[in-house]
Amino acid sequence: MGKVGIIDLGTNTFNLLIANVNGFNYDVLHKTKIAVKLGEGGIHKGFIAPMAYQRGLDALKVHKQTLLDYQIKNYYAVATSAIRSSDNGTQFVEDVKQQLGILINIIDGDKEADLIYNGVKQAIDFKENPKLIIDIGGGSTEFIIANKSQVFWKKSYQLGAARLLELFKPKNPIELDDFNAIDSHLSNSLQNLLEMCETYEIDSLIGSSGSFDTLAEMISCRKGDCDVWKKESYFNFHMHDYNEIQRIIYASTLEERLKMKGLTPMRADMMVVSIIIINYILNNLAIHELQLSRYALKEGLLDTLIRKPQEWQKSSL
Repeated sequence: MGKVGIIDLGTNTFNLLIANVNGFNYDVLHKTKIAVKLGEGGIHKGFIAPMAYQRGLDALKVHKQTLLDYQIKNYYAVATSAIRSSDNGTQFVEDVKQQLGILINIIDGDKEADLIYNGVKQAIDFKENPKLIIDIGGGSTEFIIANKSQVFWKKSYQLGAARLLELFKPKNPIELDDFNAIDSHLSNSLQNLLEMCETYEIDSLIGSSGSFDTLAEMISCRKGDCDVWKKESYFNFHMHDYNEIQRIIYASTLEERLKMKGLTPMRADMMVVSIIIINYILNNLAIHELQLSRYALKEGLLDTLIRKPQEWQKSSL
C-alpha cells in the first residue's frame, strides 16, 4: 500500500496521521493536530458557526499541504459528530470538495466506535475480561465494552465535552449547581450504559484521545517529565494521581487552567466537563484500573484500510 494519510475531522481537532504501510504493519511518519473547535457557538443548536466553519477549512488547507509535502497520493478523510449532526455539515463537506478537492467520509457513531476499538486494541493488551473504552469527543462520547477478540456492546451518545459546555455554560469556576445539572443530565442519559457495565462486570476503564491525553500529560508534568506518557502506546493512571489532578481542575478558573503545564489551551474550557463525565463513570462503577490508549480512531482506520481498503472512499480527487 505504501504511504497513506488519514485525516480525522473531529469536533475539537482535525488530526493528521501519515504512515508507511508494509503488508499488515505500518510505521508512523508524521502526526499532527490542529485545534478547530467546530462546536464553539453552535453545536448545541445544530450548526457550525461561521468562525468555526472557517477554522475547519483553514486546518484542512494546512493538512493538505502536509500531505503534498510527503507526496501522499492515497489519503482518507473521515468526519465525526459535529459534521454529521449539524444542519450545515453537508455544506461544509461540499465546500471542502469544491475548494480543496478532498472527499470526506461522514461516519456514524457505530462506525466511529468500531474504529476507536480497532485503534485501542493495537495499544493495549485486552486479554479475556471485558473492559470499558471511553472516547470523549467534542460532539459525542463513545462507549465500547470489549475484550481482545470482540465488541460486546457499543454506543455513541451526544455527550461530547464541547456540546455539554455550550449547553450548560457552567460558571467560572464551576459551581455546585452547574455540576449537579450536568451530572443529572448524564444520569438521565447513561442508565443503559451502567446496566451493560454491570452485566459484563466491568472493573477496568480505558480512555482514548483528547481529554485522557491531557490528563496523562498534566500528571506527567507534575512528576517532572511532560513527555513520559508518550513513551509507550499506553499509560497507566494511578488513582491517587488522577484524584489529585481532577480536584485541581475542578477548583480552578479558566484563567488558572490556561497556565497549567500539560493542559492544551484549546481544552482548558472543556476539561471540567470531561472530568465530570469520567467521574460519573468512576462513581457508578467499581473501577480498579484506569488506562490511556494513545491509539484511537486514526490508528483504527489505518488498520481497517490495511485489511479492507475497498470499504473506504479515497479523499483525493
